[in-house]
Amino acid sequence: MSTQTYKKSENQAAGELPDKMTIYQDCMNTFNESPVNPKRCRVLISRLLRLLADGETFPESEATALFFSVSKLFQHQNDSLRQVVYLAIKELSGISEDVLMATSSIMKDVQNGSDLVKPNAIRSLTYVLDESTAFSAERLLKSAVVSKHPSISSAALCTSYHLLPISEATVKRFTNEAQEAIVDLKQFPHSNNENNEFYPNSTFITQYHALGLIYQLKKNDKMSLLKLVRQFAEANTLKNQLAKVQLVKLVNDLIHRDSQLFQQFQPLLDTWLSNKYESVQLETAKLITSFAIQNNRFVSQDLYIAAINTLRSLLTVPRVTTRFAALRVLNKISISTPEKIVVCNPELESLINDSNRNISTYAITTLLKTGTSKNISSLISTITKFIHEVSDDFKIIIIDAVRTLSLNFPQEWKSIVKFLIDVLKNGEGGFKFKNSIVEAIIDIVSFVPQSKELALESLCDFIEDCEYNEILVRVLHLLGKEGPFTSKPSLYVRHIYNRVVLENSIIRSAAVVSLSKFALTKNDPTLKDSIISLLKRIANDQDDEVRDRATIALELIDSAENKHNIIAEELIQSKYYYDLNSLENKLSNYMSSNEDSFKTAFDGSSIRKFTEDEVKAMNLKKKQQEAFGNNEESSNEAVVPGTKKTEGRADNDSYKGANIAEHQEDLLGTKYADELLAIDQFKEFGNLINSSKQIPLTESEAEFVVHAIKHLFKNHVVFQFNVSNTLTDVALDNVTVVCNAEETNQLEELFTLPIDRLLPNSEAACYVAFNKSEAIVMEGFLNTLNFTTRELNPETNEPFDGDEGFADEYEIDPIYLTAGDYIKTSFIGNFENAFDELSNEDIAVYNIKEDLSLQEIIDKLILNTSCLPLSNTQYAPNDSNSHALKLFGKSVFDGSKIALVVKMIKSSKGVALKAQGRGEDATLTSDLVNNLM
Repeated sequence: MSTQTYKKSENQAAGELPDKMTIYQDCMNTFNESPVNPKRCRVLISRLLRLLADGETFPESEATALFFSVSKLFQHQNDSLRQVVYLAIKELSGISEDVLMATSSIMKDVQNGSDLVKPNAIRSLTYVLDESTAFSAERLLKSAVVSKHPSISSAALCTSYHLLPISEATVKRFTNEAQEAIVDLKQFPHSNNENNEFYPNSTFITQYHALGLIYQLKKNDKMSLLKLVRQFAEANTLKNQLAKVQLVKLVNDLIHRDSQLFQQFQPLLDTWLSNKYESVQLETAKLITSFAIQNNRFVSQDLYIAAINTLRSLLTVPRVTTRFAALRVLNKISISTPEKIVVCNPELESLINDSNRNISTYAITTLLKTGTSKNISSLISTITKFIHEVSDDFKIIIIDAVRTLSLNFPQEWKSIVKFLIDVLKNGEGGFKFKNSIVEAIIDIVSFVPQSKELALESLCDFIEDCEYNEILVRVLHLLGKEGPFTSKPSLYVRHIYNRVVLENSIIRSAAVVSLSKFALTKNDPTLKDSIISLLKRIANDQDDEVRDRATIALELIDSAENKHNIIAEELIQSKYYYDLNSLENKLSNYMSSNEDSFKTAFDGSSIRKFTEDEVKAMNLKKKQQEAFGNNEESSNEAVVPGTKKTEGRADNDSYKGANIAEHQEDLLGTKYADELLAIDQFKEFGNLINSSKQIPLTESEAEFVVHAIKHLFKNHVVFQFNVSNTLTDVALDNVTVVCNAEETNQLEELFTLPIDRLLPNSEAACYVAFNKSEAIVMEGFLNTLNFTTRELNPETNEPFDGDEGFADEYEIDPIYLTAGDYIKTSFIGNFENAFDELSNEDIAVYNIKEDLSLQEIIDKLILNTSCLPLSNTQYAPNDSNSHALKLFGKSVFDGSKIALVVKMIKSSKGVALKAQGRGEDATLTSDLVNNLM
């Protein structure tokens, strides 16, 4: 069997890849034979292509030899062989040398080949032409674009599209021909000869390819694109559905560039919603609903309702792909505006039992997002029947949707917890599925305090039969954290100790730590002796880790109880959490310095600490972003292919955790605080109490970009100005910022730390320090950037000798010290009770005449107050004219609580606000309520 063995041939028939060297040798031998065997050549090329498709590759020398051997087959006039030859040329051209040698043969086929071969030859041109030779194919491509044969015309248009990065100037000369290709409805030539060759009916795909090419040529000319849309939308010349979808995407691109254009496109979009093609209806509805999320004022109510009704009708069509696509769009809408799609609930409920599990899962998650307190019970019962029939991946999606529901309706925690516990105990699934349920229950325990005891008791029963160490450790940690503060802490001790008796060393170690936390509980002081007795038994465990933990726990309990050691008490039941970014940075600096072989102990006193309420507030904010979509970060997936994304779509993706920008901002905040505290002049100010996020004071395109950060100390305020020099040949010397108070001068300027020299394309910080006359000072400052410019020698990157420079100034935006700077977010389980318990009250009324939506005002209030929005009040329904926002926080100085209820009503005259604030600090409450906007 030539060079092949029987075994290789057998494996090949079984679906395994052919041997690479065997194929190479057979190709080299067969392609050089005379006469050529077309059938055997086609088989060998197909095997070669299969190798390349599966990721196999050849060295450059072998690939080049193969390329030229394949090109010799041009001498044979068999059209079927010629077609696979072109496929091989396209695959080998990327790994071969001197591919230009095949250009003349390819162009010969483009010019004189049969209609069957021409499209393949034209598509191969992209792979063999470069910038210097592309012009030689201009005449042939122009002729092919206007060809009456649709396959030839489409191939020429696609080739022109792919030649754009290689030779844009050449392709631009095809603009008129491409526009002709849209208008010319090309049909396949039906043959009347004796052979009666069969040609399919034309799909007019050339319109789609031509439209894509024209867009690429005119994408930077907004007026040309507008003319293009009007020309082909009104004349109804587009017959291909993909071309019509492309036209919808062109409109989407235009309105995202200029939202004012949407109003003139509304009649056209309304017409497209009733188009005979489902894909056009779907793309139009997606455009309208996504645009409305960020620009609701431009979208008429009738058009939005029509888009929802179109999606609703698509849910009932027989095609699975259409139902899934429509459901996916509705699911994205439900993330931000669930009330808009409540009308689709009957159709969504009918899809729960759809045979396609992707559709049924999407239907359930969408229903959960549109659910109300009235229908939660029925939804939960429906899910209970359904969830056991799907795979783990779908189960996890459903559990995440239920977790979102618990954040939406915390008052319905009982039915949700019972559902989660039932699925956890009775449902079959792997680690990821079980872990997602436990994480959902932990979230409910954290943010709905009244659910704590029921959830913990159920988790105690679950860990008796749990097989996953990671989940057991997680639950034991939760029991140790929350159990001591329940009404019956002794209830949980038995379950924890059972793990010490029955489980492996990993679980026993976690159980020891959890048990020790019950020793200091105030709800049942008699537990201490029992815990000590249990720990003494565990101290004789056979595992080193378990013994050590038990011994350390006994020592800490003794120190906390008998010696009143606060540090020991905090180690057992921690009340604070370190800022991990700051801790990591400090430890890295400590390890890298090592000046005295670590004789100096690590000092953690300057590391920021967070209370449990503050940590819960930060976690709740992330959970809210996860539940309702991270609107700022979602990307616009509806942009025409080949363009850059212009603006984020709020409904595009679900939240995937903290993004890089958010994490980078946290790291920068820690970095700036550490740099500030390392400066000698600020060490005497004491501990840093609070720092704001970066505030832009200039446009990002300005010559000098300035960001400000406000740092608060007990008796001082420090403004940090980060200045970036975007000029390429000028340095700035002695850079300072002059701050002038707008009104009363309650801050006394102490000193300014300038930037000595700011080189091109670099950033540095200057500081302005003030002394406060009172604990809470609110003031605005007009700022001016002062500096001396000096031109640089490009060779040395230093100022020219004798160049003294000249003094200049640059006005930047003002900076304001507000009441919100003295507040940090804090979580409270029952807002209403906390609000009623606070004694000091203040009320203020505002009338806002600016054209702002309720959501824009809510975002401003959250930003200005630095408080945490609770009870899911941070989102206002788009179709509502009234809303009540609930905010909670505490003072950065003494931790005094402050709660705020802001009621707002929108009318034709503007937005009226009534702010009612209550707090433990009367001054802070009054300052916050009276300076909201």
